[in-house]
Amino acid sequence: MVTSSLLRKLEGGDRRSIGRADEVVAAVLRQPTLFGALFDGLSVENPVVRARAADAVEKITVVHPHYLQPYKSSLIGPLAECDQKEVRWHVAQMLPRLRLSASERRRVAHILRGCLRDSSSIVKTCAMQALAELTQQAPDLGPAVRRQLQQLTATGTPAMRARGRKLLAELKGRGQATQIVRSA
Repeated sequence: MVTSSLLRKLEGGDRRSIGRADEVVAAVLRQPTLFGALFDGLSVENPVVRARAADAVEKITVVHPHYLQPYKSSLIGPLAECDQKEVRWHVAQMLPRLRLSASERRRVAHILRGCLRDSSSIVKTCAMQALAELTQQAPDLGPAVRRQLQQLTATGTPAMRARGRKLLAELKGRGQATQIVRSA
């Protein structure tokens, strides 16, 4: 009952709008037990609901990344292979928020590298950001991520180039540029 009423708020319109997603975010922040029902929305048949549920889950987990941990296998499994771009870009944003083992970090890095070949420039840009964030958990990924960011900054869309410049500066500010040069 709660699940259907929560997800019903995400229906209507098209995937380009967020509809009442912010209202759902506020409801889940007030009542965190609703998070599971919202996460279930990422797997429903309705693509509008999936897109808005992904948006809401992503917004909530900026503040509460630990909410994602019980759903890790879904995020690095079936949801990482979703054919809907709106879900893919939000999943990419959420992946580095997970606590990951070494093998899971390799899996996530592989998923995000696959996103860099996506047809959607938004998915690619979100994957760039996520890879840079992942290096905080896995500094050993720094050299490869920096090379990928440098390439995408030179060849990508204007949004990718702008994000790439910002991310490269952040990595340099965290000292990863020095580590990368030494290990390259």
